[in-house]
Amino acid sequence: MSPRTKFTAAVAAAIATAAGATAAQAQDTVVFGTNWLAQAEHGGFYQSVADGTYVNDCGFQVEILPGGPQVNNRALMLAGRMDFHMGGDLLQAFSAVEEGVPVVNVAAIFQKHPQVIVAHPGEADTWEDLKDLTLLIGDNGFQSYYQWMIKAHGFTAEQRQVYTFNPAPFLADKRVAMQGYLSSEPYLITKEGGFEPNVFLIADAGFASYATTIETMADTIVNDPEKVQCFVDASIKGWYNYLYNDSTAADALIMAANPEMTADKVAYAKDKMKAWGIVDSGDALEKGIGVMTDDMVGNFYQLMVDTGVVKDGIDWKASYTTQFVGKGVGMDLKPAN
Repeated sequence: MSPRTKFTAAVAAAIATAAGATAAQAQDTVVFGTNWLAQAEHGGFYQSVADGTYVNDCGFQVEILPGGPQVNNRALMLAGRMDFHMGGDLLQAFSAVEEGVPVVNVAAIFQKHPQVIVAHPGEADTWEDLKDLTLLIGDNGFQSYYQWMIKAHGFTAEQRQVYTFNPAPFLADKRVAMQGYLSSEPYLITKEGGFEPNVFLIADAGFASYATTIETMADTIVNDPEKVQCFVDASIKGWYNYLYNDSTAADALIMAANPEMTADKVAYAKDKMKAWGIVDSGDALEKGIGVMTDDMVGNFYQLMVDTGVVKDGIDWKASYTTQFVGKGVGMDLKPAN
């Protein structure tokens, strides 16, 4: 049985047993594509599959198609083969507008971008200390957030070396820091290096972009806003339940979809998302997970224009809509402190 077949079977089994839901209850199938292999950072979506929220609230069954290195789920959405896609950050959304691609962000699950810089303790204990180190930054990062680091914080192109997604150079040299994903490289370093690195979240240094968005085609918003609203609402509920309530079934689906994902990796990622306020912070504390605001998007757009990453004059307001979020959906699912 292929991994895809195993995953589909696991999803079907979860829907059939959770919350009294059965496949017969589903009136439609909605396809949602993620932008990477299944992991805890996708947990809220798997939660709403596992506990039947999509079926019970919306009357449709959701099929999650994991992304990966050789998978372009966004292209499948453009081709009409899926309904929703997990976007990256706002830079991707601005690029779509510039290229005339009618994709619109309808929710932002991550209120903070999870990109980090990691360093050896004692070598860089503050963000400013990083300026004295060699930084391993990939090409995509160099063309985006590192340009902001140069412009806004005084980092240099000369101190950057290409990151090949291999932590060995970092582990071998304490005077080297490197890019990472909050729940990935720090975990790997702790396991392989035997120490906890210092972690610097670029969002907390001013790179204020949403990430892990829900995007769909502009025509879908016009022609079927009820489906968009219900998918967004049910996904938001899934995120509250995943972070704050029992996520056992969702974690099982994640590990079934991605055999390289282990229980300790999932637990580590979930802990980091909560500790750093990746999902539930800022405006989300008052308006609910998934919220987007004009100020946040507009300020980030202007920051990227000033940095030279994005062209001026783009119709950035066409990249998103706030009509489906900011309504406090699911906040009652979060346990009181």
